[in-house]
Amino acid sequence: MFDSLFLADFPGINDVYQGSNEASLREAIAVPINDPSMAVAAMASVTRHLGFAITGSTTYEQPYSFARRMTTLDHLTGGRVGWNIVTSATASAARNLGLEQQVAHDERYAIADEFMEVVYKLWEGSWEDDAVVRDAERGVYTDPTKVHPAAHKGTYFSVPDPFLCEPSRQRTPALFQAGASSAGREFAAKHAEAVFLVDTSVNSLRRSVDATTELARTLGRSRSDLSFIAGVSVVVAPTDSEARAKFEQQLPFISVEGTLARQSSLMQLDFGEIDIDAPLEYVETDGIRSFLERFTIADPDRTWTPRQVAEQMARSLGAITVVGSPTTVADRLEELADEAGLDGFNVYDNLPLRTLPDFVDLVVPELQRRGRVPTAYEADTLRGNVTGRGARLGDGHVGASFRATQRLGLEENARS
Repeated sequence: MFDSLFLADFPGINDVYQGSNEASLREAIAVPINDPSMAVAAMASVTRHLGFAITGSTTYEQPYSFARRMTTLDHLTGGRVGWNIVTSATASAARNLGLEQQVAHDERYAIADEFMEVVYKLWEGSWEDDAVVRDAERGVYTDPTKVHPAAHKGTYFSVPDPFLCEPSRQRTPALFQAGASSAGREFAAKHAEAVFLVDTSVNSLRRSVDATTELARTLGRSRSDLSFIAGVSVVVAPTDSEARAKFEQQLPFISVEGTLARQSSLMQLDFGEIDIDAPLEYVETDGIRSFLERFTIADPDRTWTPRQVAEQMARSLGAITVVGSPTTVADRLEELADEAGLDGFNVYDNLPLRTLPDFVDLVVPELQRRGRVPTAYEADTLRGNVTGRGARLGDGHVGASFRATQRLGLEENARS
């Protein structure tokens, strides 16, 4: 009964720690990593309901080719594709994808906003709903009068022509986003349908939910237009004592250096050059600012050292950790959902080939018994299962304003 498989992806190698990629290569920190979109095509052929959320960077993709790739996957999956929208924080991605240096944090979000405008024009506005007629007798597949150019000329992108693909089931893939900085929240409030949250504090999670919801309201969206999904690391066994023992078994494998190598790249702060047992201080970087804020200024009553950050992130992957029997885990997940105002969880696979099977076998039946997890899929598209609505973007979403019929209507009104 999982709605989707979330596939994180990183366009650059982690090489900030000690100015080298050695630790990342040695400990397999997000390297090697293959293109997840190709794996989705294979997984879709052997599944019927599971959605696939793919990470794609607005900083390093081109909107025209990216939109084509996602539409192709939406066709192949029958409407089960989602997009985790990221702006990317790794400097190595910039160097290897045609830029001399990394784009500044807030400018990345300006690029992202224009990127979204372009893909909305392609997905929603280029082909009208009845453009494809498939009339064999007349020899007409597509009515040319119902296909329109994107006609986009902006600060960062130029896309003048019509979209190459006919509309897929969802047209625009289900939209996920995880930004927790001020710029990230504003972006989520405008574009996201589901917002990923990662934090170890219930109070911080609640603040993020409330802040993003309030921003969305200023844009004419309601709380029901957004689903908030928090990361959670679950270790479950038939009894609390067995679960605790299973959790303790993984602790000897925690690598402080490997975790610091990953966090150095995400935060764009070299933990190899500072005292890892001294209090961590906030500095302005072009990395993921919300990560650094969490361990510095977010909680004035708690001081973190880089070593403590590494241990915390390695134990929980940065999320709240829940350890116990099915009843204990279900109780805690219910508490988290209610206290933080969450709509669901992103269950981390911290023990590959063990975590998810254990969760499915032990936790899901308990949550279903409590009425917290459905026993059947409500829809046959990812958007339908995530939002509880139809396969298409809601009429109140900013992307809907780019639909061909709406744009043509506005143009007609302007002429009259």
